[in-house]
Amino acid sequence: MNGMRTINKSMKAGLLFCFFFPYAATAGNYEKIKLAIQDKQQPIEHVTFMGYIGNRFRQSYENRVLAQSVDKLVEPFCHHNETHLWQSEFWGKWMNSAVLAYQYRPSNAMISRIQEAVDKLIKTQDSRGYIGNYTDETHLQEWDIWGRKYCILGLLDAYGVTHDKKALNAACREADYLINELHHSKSTIVELGNQHGMAASSVLKPICYLYRYTGNKRYFDFAKEIISLWESATGPKLISKAGIDVASRFPKPTAAKWYSWEQGAKAYEMMSCYEGLLEMYRLTGNTEYLSAVEQVWQNIYDTEINITGSGASMESWFGGKHLQYMPIRHFQETCVTATWIKLSRQLLLLTGNTKYADAVEISFYNALLGAMRTDASDWAKYTPLSGQRLPGSEQCGMGLNCCNASGPRGLFVIPQTAVLTSAKGVDVNLYIAGDYKLTTPRHQQMVLKLEGEYPKNNKMSFLLSLKKAENITIRLRIPEWSTATKVIVNDVAVEHVQAGKYLELSRTWHHGDRISIEFDMPGIVHRLGQHPEYVAITRGPIVLARDQRLTGPGLEAFLTPVVDDKQQILLEATNTQNTDIWMSFMAKFQPEAYTEDGAPAILVGLCDYASAGNSSQKDDYPFFKVWMPQLFNPAILQ
Repeated sequence: MNGMRTINKSMKAGLLFCFFFPYAATAGNYEKIKLAIQDKQQPIEHVTFMGYIGNRFRQSYENRVLAQSVDKLVEPFCHHNETHLWQSEFWGKWMNSAVLAYQYRPSNAMISRIQEAVDKLIKTQDSRGYIGNYTDETHLQEWDIWGRKYCILGLLDAYGVTHDKKALNAACREADYLINELHHSKSTIVELGNQHGMAASSVLKPICYLYRYTGNKRYFDFAKEIISLWESATGPKLISKAGIDVASRFPKPTAAKWYSWEQGAKAYEMMSCYEGLLEMYRLTGNTEYLSAVEQVWQNIYDTEINITGSGASMESWFGGKHLQYMPIRHFQETCVTATWIKLSRQLLLLTGNTKYADAVEISFYNALLGAMRTDASDWAKYTPLSGQRLPGSEQCGMGLNCCNASGPRGLFVIPQTAVLTSAKGVDVNLYIAGDYKLTTPRHQQMVLKLEGEYPKNNKMSFLLSLKKAENITIRLRIPEWSTATKVIVNDVAVEHVQAGKYLELSRTWHHGDRISIEFDMPGIVHRLGQHPEYVAITRGPIVLARDQRLTGPGLEAFLTPVVDDKQQILLEATNTQNTDIWMSFMAKFQPEAYTEDGAPAILVGLCDYASAGNSSQKDDYPFFKVWMPQLFNPAILQ
């Protein structure tokens, strides 16, 4: 009984805490250092998603995060016999997703599991402060520092919701021992581990957090040292090469050394370092740091991110945006997808630029949801744009792999992205049905109720609930792809709605006011490649795909989309009997024919990319295709 009282008390503290801070591992009033830069957008107090998306979050909460065995995650730390693998990352990744999930839906079950995981991990910490599983002789090598990073992050995440000083103290001891080992061994962090030191030096992010929480200048000095070493002769040059294509910064390693220190284009680890650089920007206000990350983000977007919102082959950047129609080996790692979402979100918080929210939306509805199994108990390691969604292999004897651990981390930042507060009021970034509770600039409670089945259909409405009328600015993100959006406030149309910007609605709002929004969602045909050309189809933020379970000829058939004068294809929503498919449409295509006049157009089934190839049936991996090859016609060559 006393234990339950303790859990309930901790749960209440976590509730109060998580309402006001932008992400897990932010200690609010517990911080000792005032930030030089404050985020332009802040999370609201509470979010409850409804409908299809709400169910996906419920499934992930119960079937993946809460179902994880804590003992399985802690067991590797009880032995110091590893020399090259990465078992030590899984505890911290799970803790990050557990804390984010708890912030979304606080429960006794989750906070109890979080506390259990912290207590059991701390018991493995040795007298020096080390939490890890490497032999003494191989400390600092391979993935050892990477694993320590995730231990520190996980402990700080837990501290953020439990306020258990044991977690903070354990994180400090782990960091102190790492700094001491590096200095006593005279080792340079960028020469250790893998990927030009990016895996090891991504520890920058939790080191910045530790400085914020403790005020200990030693951590700030170490953070500065890491950034300085990035620009050393052997460093990854993450700032000075910010303007260079991420796939071309260093010579491409041979196949035998693809995952070695020589790999300077490793996508996940690179973005993890830039996440840390943004934390240093918050601490210092050094605009060079923000500028570098903005440049890199734009370069990744322009050269790497594909139509479904992610990228990378064999876990590395390769200039893949313009090659995405090809069959690509190990395409679109879920760790990359989750980290791209997290990095984009951080830039959104800091800058308020809608392009980052646009990127999050595309990635969330396509690459991220596409990687999640139908019951959310598992995540795909890779998600191709054609072929099958095949299960990834187990790693390190852990019963899961890195992407099983990363997927929920990308998913559960979405509630802390969808609707945020700003100095003037409220910013709506993502249109997900649900209840959004927040505090207005005049400190009264307000609830935004978002209703509709977006993006399955193109309409949403907002119902406002507040006790007293108040002048508030509500900003609606108008997606870049919606060129003719209609907004109505209490039956009055709003003028000057521009794609790719926030629409500012500044007025005195009353209880019961309603905002209606209708997006422009035609079927857009995208074209890539020559000889042959390939086409893909999108509708709003959703990428569509052919799937062998749907109406139409075999996936190997050559089909030409029937388009109108605007080069758009007419999509007719349909209902499919397959419960694994979220959205389905019929569209006209011209089939291949050997008659002089060609064959009449036929109706072909399409579905959302996230559902394509995803089946609830065991060992059933339907084939699907996003990019469709077109017949080569030499008569049209110039």
